[in-house]
Parts: sequence; C-alpha cells; structure tokens
Amino acid sequence: MKTSPPSLRPLFALLALAATALSARADVKLASPFTDHMVLQRELPVPVWGWADPGEKVTVQFAGQTKTATADADGKWRVDLAALTTSAESRDFVVSSVNLASQISNLKLQDVLVGEVWLGSGQSNMVFPVAKNGGPYGLINEAEEIAAANYPLIRMFTGTGPTVKSATPQTTVVGEWKVCSPATAGGFSAVGYLFARELQKEIKVPIGIITLASGASCAQAWIRREAMLDDADFKAALDRFDGQVKAYVPPTAEARAAQQAAAAAARAAGQRAPRGGAANPAQDQHNPTVCFNGMIAPVIPYAIRGVLWYQGESITAPKELFPKWNAQLIADWRKLWGRELPFAFVQLAALDNSSNSPQVREWQAEALKIPGTAMAVTIDIGDQKDVHPHNKAPLGDRLARIALANVYGRKIEFSGPVVTDTTVEGKAVHVEFSHADGGLTAKDGALKTFEIAGFDGKYFPADAKIQGNQVILTAAEVAAPVAARYAWSNYPEGANLYNLAGLPAAPFRTDRTK
Repeated sequence: MKTSPPSLRPLFALLALAATALSARADVKLASPFTDHMVLQRELPVPVWGWADPGEKVTVQFAGQTKTATADADGKWRVDLAALTTSAESRDFVVSSVNLASQISNLKLQDVLVGEVWLGSGQSNMVFPVAKNGGPYGLINEAEEIAAANYPLIRMFTGTGPTVKSATPQTTVVGEWKVCSPATAGGFSAVGYLFARELQKEIKVPIGIITLASGASCAQAWIRREAMLDDADFKAALDRFDGQVKAYVPPTAEARAAQQAAAAAARAAGQRAPRGGAANPAQDQHNPTVCFNGMIAPVIPYAIRGVLWYQGESITAPKELFPKWNAQLIADWRKLWGRELPFAFVQLAALDNSSNSPQVREWQAEALKIPGTAMAVTIDIGDQKDVHPHNKAPLGDRLARIALANVYGRKIEFSGPVVTDTTVEGKAVHVEFSHADGGLTAKDGALKTFEIAGFDGKYFPADAKIQGNQVILTAAEVAAPVAARYAWSNYPEGANLYNLAGLPAAPFRTDRTK
C-alpha cells in the first residue's frame, strides 16, 4: 500500500481539519416565532432574523420579495421585508444561505399567511386554555367550543418551557404556530382564541395570536432591566432580585435526587411533598425581568398589530407601585417595537378574594390615562370562588370590539358606561356617564350595588334611577351626600349597569384621595 511522502502529511492533515470544520457548519436558523403555519403582519415592515455562521450570506424570499443580509461576528442576521398585503393563500417562506466556502443551506417554512397578529400576555387567565384537560381551566361550554373550532385562518403560537423565565435575556422560546381546528383549539389560550374568532369574523383576514404568558406572574416580571434603572422604586426591586440571584446556590445532583425521592415517597403516602432548599429566584415569576427575558426578548421585533394584556391578580409589595409597573411596561414595549402599540387590557373579574379588590381594579384603570389603551370590563362574568372564571366568551367579544373600534375603524361601541362627572343636588347625587349612546340600562331588574355617603364617610345602599345619561342616587340614611360608589367590593354580586350595546360599567368611586 502506498503512503504519502512525509513532507505532504502536514498539508493533508490541515485539509482534513478544514473539511471537518466545513462539514460541521451550522445550518441557517430562524428566530422562534418563524415556523410553519405562521401569520405575518400585514401593512407594516416585517423584520426577519436568525443565526448563521459569521460572514454567511443569508437570503429570505417571500411574496415576491428577496432580501439579503450577512451574519455578523456573533452569527446574527436580519432582513426587513417591505409591508405585505393581506393573503389567505398558503405560501412557502424560503431562507437560504451561502458560507465563505460556497456551501448552501436551505430552510423552507410552509403554509404561511399574511394578516393581523396580536400578542397575548399576562398571567394565568391568559394562559387559561379552551380545554380543561384535568386542570383548573376550560370554558364552560368546552365541548361545543372545541367541536366548532374549525378556523384555518386563525393560528396561534404558544411559548413554552424550559426557559420561559430567566435572569438574563434569552434568544429563543420554545413554540410553534398551530392552525385552529378541533384537534388543536383545546390547547389554545381561551382569551386569545375567542378574541381571534370574533375579530376574524368581522375583518375576514388571517389572524395570528402569539401567546406568551405565565401563571401568577407580576407586571414587573415582564419588563426589561434597562427600563428599570432610572427609577428609584424600580431600581430597588431590581437590586433585591440581583442580590437573591447572587446568593442563590443551586442544589447538587445528590441533593436533587434526595429531594425527588422524598417527594415520591410523600406522594405515595398521600402526603404533600416536602419543600426543597432555597428556590431559584430566576424562576420566581414575581421577580422583575424574568418573564421578559424568557419569553418577550426572543420575539422582539416580530411584527405585531397590538397587545392583549390580562394581569393583576398577582401584585407584590409595595402594591402602590402596580400602576407604575403597568405604565412602564406599556411604554417600554412600545419603545422596543418602535411604535405606539395598541394595548387592550382586562380589568379583573368579580371574585370573593382580596386579590380582586376594587382597589386593584382602580389601579388597573389608571392605564386608561395612557393614549392608545382600552379596558375590557369583566365585573359581571366572574366566579365567586374561582380566580379563573370559565365564562370567557363575553371577554373575547369585548376585546374584539376594542380592536375593531380603535384599530380597525369600525363605528361600534367598545366600552361600557364611564363616569365623567358627579354633582350633588340636595339629597341626590347625579352621576354622569359617557359611552351611554343609545342609553343606560339596568340588566335584570333595578340597579344594584350603588352606594352614597355623607361627610362621615359611611356608605349606605342607594336607590338608583336612570335619567338619560345619568344615574340619580339617594338614600334615606344620607341627608347630605358627598360621595358615591358602584360595585365597590371584591365580589359585587348583582352589579348591573350597562349601556344598550350590552357592555357593563366599571366599578368606580368619587371620593378617591390618592
């Protein structure tokens, strides 16, 4: 057998190493939101990004457009498609790359549509799926909803583990776009699905929902670090979290095994599993940044039309900061997406628990001071004992109304009655409302849950009468009223002021001092 001359052996070795390196090149990759069956936002520029080998030339082809970029030193690349027109046609989305050695990599996504994309985020009531599946969720008419969920132009991307919470920004979140059908709808966010269904019926274009939510998460968990550094209150919360992260010592493999064994033994004996050592603060959804890092960071700047936000049951001390967290979240997400994203948020439903107190609902409503926001009221569709109300169909309709009126230009009512003024005339308090076009109405009998108070601050149930766009309040116990309130309890059973569009009034009080 012939052998290579000794003088050529180093050259052959180098060639072999080069060949190995070339064969080990990474194929071009797309960021998390780009999968088969996705919906791309119409009428706006569409950023497309991902990773390849440094210096690699990447080309994206879709809808007659061809865009090219070169991966930077970190392997990151991005192109921006020009605004796309609406399309319900199933089309391929092709990404190809050529490295410095002229090797070609191709990636093709199938069944891509162009329409309207909304991001649904928040805590467990946004996670809440259509189907119960043995858990605490599921719509009240789950079987009928699933059987009828044949909407191929509705698609949903749902972010899942294992890095949905993180102390540092992540580049990927696990998930894939799924076409709405009876086989898939059970796993969809119920709020996202119901919103999409009502919206799609009206505007008749493909609808995509990106669901990125985490049960029991606080507002500050969804805000990036950089947006907290210039505010003393926010910085204090961030410093506490950083201290927890620094002090955290992960358990050893032996300790984890012992903990798992103890938990298994407890379950076998019908007992609660013992608590382990110190919890990882990065996995605590009450801490600042962790949900943003794990779920929102990986999808920015995927083109979206707006945001659906359902959060408020989880608030950490000092609770008075809650409105500030909400305002900062809205401002920073708009900054990151580069436009004034519409925010439609959900006010908490009635529940016999302090988590859903009228104070929290009032704090939520403060976000209405921010332009481009709107609030869906759910005071009438709560459950006395369940923080996860199952009657979510009216909420889907209310959120869709907000979008149709405020984003898509439809001339429809989108809000229940809103207090604009209160005056006292003798023994009566006159409360004036906007969004009363068509008239105010009491649903199912006389108006309930109105109260008035005199200078002593003691509230008594009020006799309430509708007069045009006003409600007139009196009470035999209050000769000189100075204040009024409505539905002012955790579970205001019977609250029934609506407009003729069928939308409920939000709880309110006229004597707020701060």
